[in-house]
Amino acid sequence: MRGRAIIAGAVATLALISAASAGEPQPPSAGPALFDAQGYRTSRYRNPIKADPAPAAVIELAAALALEPGKEALFMDVMPVEGGVRDPVTGVWTLSREHLTIPGALWYPETGRAPVDETLWQALEAKVAEVRRQAPRLPVVLFCRSDCWMSWNAARRLAERGHDNIHWLAEGTDGWHAAGRGLVAATPVAIPATRQQERND
Repeated sequence: MRGRAIIAGAVATLALISAASAGEPQPPSAGPALFDAQGYRTSRYRNPIKADPAPAAVIELAAALALEPGKEALFMDVMPVEGGVRDPVTGVWTLSREHLTIPGALWYPETGRAPVDETLWQALEAKVAEVRRQAPRLPVVLFCRSDCWMSWNAARRLAERGHDNIHWLAEGTDGWHAAGRGLVAATPVAIPATRQQERND
């Protein structure tokens, strides 16, 4: 009996191995949720993206290269600060490493996360509103690096909050540089705490 049980167990193990190698679906492993209830990416932000950022639009790299950042479009970099620290009162960032961005772009770190820090996000949105008062139809282009869900999140969130002519540059700084265009050292936009926040702290 024991010999039969051992043989049966071996056969079952071989069947599982064969199924896996044949590409049959396996039970999903437990792990953090990749998206929240609103459809924003919440983790593992550097991964290939096939999802549509609607109501934002995808801008082709060639079309982005034809624009002059800061004049013909508002380019906004949402790449996170790697190892950096933001002073909660002055809003000034201390960087541990240099970040290169598209010349003429504004860097609003950490605004592509989900959930988003509302203080940082409101500053980005306020800048869009400020620029739009002077140029109501000026395109806004959100980016970070290639395969970066943070810029996808930011573009989609901005469009869903009622701003129009919002675009997502999927290739980000990687595509810009690969196209032969230069990058420059970026300085994060300082976002000071509001008086209400200071009182709460």
